[in-house]
Amino acid sequence: MREVISEIETRLDEPTARGLATAVSRSIHEGALQGGDRLPPIRTLAHHLGLSPTTVSAAWALLARAGSIHTAGRRGTLVADSRAPRDGRYRRTLERPLPFALDLSTGVPDAALLPSLSRALASLTTPGTPHSYLDDPVLPELRAVLVDDWPYPPPEMTVVDGAMDALELVIRTTLRFGDRVVVEHPSFPPLLDLLEHAGVEVVGVPLDRQGLVPDRLAEALTKPTAAVFLQPRAHNPTGTSMSAARARSLARILRPADALVIEDDSASGISTSPDVSIGTWLPERTVHIRSFSKSHGPDLRLAALSASSDLVGAIHHQRQLGQGWSSRLLQRLLLGLLIDPRSAREITLARAEYARRRNGFVDGLQRQGIPVAGDDGLNVWVPVDDEPSALMRLAAQGVGVAPGTPFQVLPETAGHVRVTTGLITRNLDEVAREVAAAAHATGWGSRAR
Repeated sequence: MREVISEIETRLDEPTARGLATAVSRSIHEGALQGGDRLPPIRTLAHHLGLSPTTVSAAWALLARAGSIHTAGRRGTLVADSRAPRDGRYRRTLERPLPFALDLSTGVPDAALLPSLSRALASLTTPGTPHSYLDDPVLPELRAVLVDDWPYPPPEMTVVDGAMDALELVIRTTLRFGDRVVVEHPSFPPLLDLLEHAGVEVVGVPLDRQGLVPDRLAEALTKPTAAVFLQPRAHNPTGTSMSAARARSLARILRPADALVIEDDSASGISTSPDVSIGTWLPERTVHIRSFSKSHGPDLRLAALSASSDLVGAIHHQRQLGQGWSSRLLQRLLLGLLIDPRSAREITLARAEYARRRNGFVDGLQRQGIPVAGDDGLNVWVPVDDEPSALMRLAAQGVGVAPGTPFQVLPETAGHVRVTTGLITRNLDEVAREVAAAAHATGWGSRAR
């Protein structure tokens, strides 16, 4: 045990919960602590390091949230095995024991509504080779098209491998153990997984029909906050889009704070809502991410990101240590799709069809006495009396939906399920009736046990 304390002590740079959590994390990454090693009791470690037990306990909470340690009953607190798969929120959202006849759980676009690649692919006659591995990671022609369609003049821009890659790069570049961040409630499970893995404190702020609730955001910002994460339109899972008036109000609240604003506009091409961004008022403090997965195809794996020159430079440096850049071949393919009038018409038709499916399903729910919030995107957030019972009843009918629990940040008494209405290709009213019946189902969970 003394050796463990010594390894931690040599890496302790500051006598705070964050400093201790960082010291333990470094001990793990450098191999001084291995998976399964037992950590000293809180009071023992506090005595040896001259810290309060409260500080050590707070550090343990940070490390547990990041998945670096876990409690094991009488065996105490152990270093987690980094090789073992983690049961994150995202895995719990999508794991299915059996396939469904109608799977509305995934959140993905309908492949039949994606634009044809044939014309753009026909234009790619050569693979293209960079002059140097330090070339600009963004094709100049693509940059020009993106800037022309951006919601505000971007300070700097880059292209990365999808929205989740963008979020991971921003988190890795800007956040440290113990930082405090604000997210929407409910929120996207993969983002919550990333933040929990980074060991930050996640604070949920509820949404109303126009976006983040201003008073609740102001309350959250009374404590030091490193970042605020939000989805400006077609919020996943609720379908809420931020209004221009709300964005202006939030910018006013955020201006005196130091928090970075990260906007994940993953539904940009298929959203029916105006392109609104807090970057209009706080361009140097806003990271705006636009993904093309929902509109042009998940396998393109491309997203554009705007931020301050310093932050984009830091992201470029991080990428040079790994993948370097996003494929310029794929960037040329995306460019071809963005400038092709026929592709633009296909996206317009897809947007209208997604809206028709969502609106038809929502109207069907309302006829069954179930009102829902939000009016945009691929998904609907449906309140249910008993979440496990709703999931099981729908599964018995061959319909898959996503459980609501992994999306939740704040405690809730009501349950929800997320329904990807963008994938409903059969009678909308019929599916709405099935979901409405499941929303009022009870007792199925106990019956299965």
